[in-house]
Amino acid sequence: MFKDTQAFSGYSVNDTAKAKDFYHGILGLKVKEAMEGIVLQLHINGGIPIMLYEKPNHEPATFTVLNFPVQDIEKAVADLKAKGVTFESYDFKDLKTDSDNISRSEGPKIAWFKDPAGNILSVLEE
Repeated sequence: MFKDTQAFSGYSVNDTAKAKDFYHGILGLKVKEAMEGIVLQLHINGGIPIMLYEKPNHEPATFTVLNFPVQDIEKAVADLKAKGVTFESYDFKDLKTDSDNISRSEGPKIAWFKDPAGNILSVLEE
């Protein structure tokens, strides 16, 4: 039924102006406004736009909503930190981040950070 559709994803934010500043100004994504600024479209190379919509009673996702594959995670993390992005630190039994905020356990190297609305994003190097 859906194999030929072009599905897309979306998630809420509490302030589209702050989201636009972050996703465009900090992350460098192409961002288009729709519905008088209530909805943002994130345009990522090779993909269908991701929709961000303003929601007055927004609650941040407690899981990763968007992953950015990178060639060099150390450089990506350092570059984002230089732009003021704060990375998450984890110290759980099965998930630990190092002093650079990078998890280097099984699977890809990965580091998590949040957008201004508190949604969890990541950079990962496979």
